[in-house]
Amino acid sequence: MQHQDLEVGVPVFRSQEKKQEARPRSIDDGDTKESLNLVKEESISEPDQYLVVFEKDDPADPLNWSFMKKFIVTGVAILLIFNSTVASSIPSGVIGQLQAHFGLSSEVSALAIALFVLGFLIGPILWGPLSEHYGRRPISLIPLTLFVGTQIGCALSPNTAAFLIFRLLGGIFAASPLSNSGAVMSDVVTPAMRGQVMAVFTVCPFAGPAVAPIISGWMDVAGVNWVWVFWFQTIFAGFCLFLTVVAQPETYAPLLLAHKAERMRKETGDDRWWAPLEKQQLSFLNRVKAILGRPFVLLATEPMLTAITFYMSFIYGVVYLLFEAYPIVFTVGHNFNNLVSGLMFVPIPVGGVAACVFYIVYIDPIYQVAIREHHPNLPPPEHRLHAGFYGAIMLPISFLWFAWTSFPSISYWAPMMAGFPLGMGVVLLYLGLFSYLIDVYLASAASALASTIIVRSLFGAVFPLFANQMFEKLNARWAGTLLGLVAVVMAPIPFILHRFGPALRARSKANRH
Repeated sequence: MQHQDLEVGVPVFRSQEKKQEARPRSIDDGDTKESLNLVKEESISEPDQYLVVFEKDDPADPLNWSFMKKFIVTGVAILLIFNSTVASSIPSGVIGQLQAHFGLSSEVSALAIALFVLGFLIGPILWGPLSEHYGRRPISLIPLTLFVGTQIGCALSPNTAAFLIFRLLGGIFAASPLSNSGAVMSDVVTPAMRGQVMAVFTVCPFAGPAVAPIISGWMDVAGVNWVWVFWFQTIFAGFCLFLTVVAQPETYAPLLLAHKAERMRKETGDDRWWAPLEKQQLSFLNRVKAILGRPFVLLATEPMLTAITFYMSFIYGVVYLLFEAYPIVFTVGHNFNNLVSGLMFVPIPVGGVAACVFYIVYIDPIYQVAIREHHPNLPPPEHRLHAGFYGAIMLPISFLWFAWTSFPSISYWAPMMAGFPLGMGVVLLYLGLFSYLIDVYLASAASALASTIIVRSLFGAVFPLFANQMFEKLNARWAGTLLGLVAVVMAPIPFILHRFGPALRARSKANRH
C-alpha cells in the first residue's frame, strides 16, 4: 500500500512495508530525474509495471535532448530574465520627464523603480511553486503575455496612479522568469554542466538593470518622449513572448511523464498506466498551502537558505540603490547629462562578463576535477561555493573604492571603475550561492529560489527609497563606507557554509542528500 508525501514538486511514493535506501546522486542525474529515481528506487517492494518513467536515453527526457535544443531553451530562458531586469530600471533615464509630466517629487518618482521591484517580491510567491505543479511553459507564457499588456498600460497611463499601478503589475508578471528560468535550466542541464550555464544566467539580473539606464538615458538626451521608453519595452517583451511560444517547450519532467501516461492509456486502452504527478491528491487548502506557503516554510526552517537569502538580498538592494546614488555622484557632482551618467554603469555588466570568463576558465575546471574524484556520484554541494569566496572579498573593496573616490575633484574614471569589481564580485557571489542552493534543494529548487527572490526583491524595492537621504546626510563617502562595512560582516558566509554545510545539510528536511 502506497502513501504520498505532500510536498511541492515531485511526489515520492514509499512503501509502508519496506523502504529501500535511495542511491547516491549520480553525475548523470538532473534535479527532476533525481526525484523520479527516488520514485523508482524508494518505491514499493515489488515494482509497479504500470508506473511510467523515462527509459534510458529516452528522447522525451529533457536531460537527453540535443545540445542545440538545450541551447535554444536555455537561451530563451536567459533572454526572459534580461527582459524582466531591463524593465525594472528602464525609467531611470527619463525620471526628469516623468516628474515634469506627472508632477512627481523625487521621492514619488523613485517609486517607478521601487514598485516594479516590489512586484518581484509578490510574483515568485506564485510563479515558482506553480511551475512545480503545472509545468514551466504555462507559467512562462501567461505572465509574459500579461507583462506585455502592462507595458502598453505604462505608455498610455493618463495619471500618476495608473502609471504606478501598471509598474507594480509589470513587476509581478515579470517576476516569473526570475524563479522559473532557473528551474528550466535545472530541468535540461545536467549538474556537471550547470555551473557553466549558471555563469551566463547569473549576469542577467545585474546586467539588465545596468544596461537599462543607458538605453533610456540615450533616448532622453536624443529628445525622445518618455512614452517611447515603454513602447520600446513593449516591442522587446513581445519579441520575447514570440520566442517563448515557438521555442520554449515544456521541460518539467513529472508533467511530461503525466502526459506520457495519458498517451499510453489511450494507445493501449489500459487505464492502469500512471505517473507520479497524477497521484497527487491534495485538498484545496493543502494545495493553497503548498503553493503559497512552501517558499516561506523553507526560508524559516532552513538556516543555509536564510543566511544565503539575506546576503544576496543585501547585495541586490545595493545594486538598485546605485540608481539613486550614481546620479548624486555623476549627474550632480560631475555635471553629466543622463546619457553620460547612464554610461557610468557600463563597468558593472563588463565586470559581470569578466566574472563569467573567470568562472569558466578557472573555477569550473576545479569543479570538473572534483567531479572526476567523486565519480560516479556528484561532489558535495560545498564545491559550488568556491566562486563565492572571490565575490565575498571583492564586494567590500568595490564599495569602499566607490565611496572614497566619489569627490567631484577626483576624475570620474575612479568611481566609475569601482563598478568593475562590483559587477564581478556580485556575479561570482551569486554564481556560488545560487548553484549551491540548487544542488542542495534539488526538486524544491524553484521554491527555494522563490524565497530568495521574494526577500531580495523587498530589499531592492526599499533601498532606493532611502538612497537620496542616506547619500545626502552621510555624503557619498560615509554612505559607501557603511555599505562596505556591512559587506565585510557578511563576507564570511560562503566560508562558513563551506566548513559547516555538510552538518547543516544532514539536519535539513528539505534537501535529499
